[in-house]
Amino acid sequence: MTKIQQIIGERIRNFRKQKGWSQEELADIANLHATYIGQLERGEKNATLESINKIATALEVSLEELFKSIQPNSKKPDYTMSQIITKLQARPVEDQKFILNMLDLLLNWKDK
Repeated sequence: MTKIQQIIGERIRNFRKQKGWSQEELADIANLHATYIGQLERGEKNATLESINKIATALEVSLEELFKSIQPNSKKPDYTMSQIITKLQARPVEDQKFILNMLDLLLNWKDK
């Protein structure tokens, strides 16, 4: 699995979960097999351009949105931030609020 495959898979999973859909529901709408969606989300398969377009259309996101946070160089600060955002987007709002509160506490403690 390449880093790009993993990131694309995470992005697909996050957008799918934001819609509240299962892998099967996304597969039905995108006219793809649910197993293939699962393999993409886990970074086990390389996606074709055609399937990426079908998935983006089904999720009602642009290709730009789907690819915007992909930066293979993990040493760049933007990459770290995009990974944080990607992980938070997959969480429920309650978890996001909790994590934000914990981050505030941690940063306040670190700044002392």
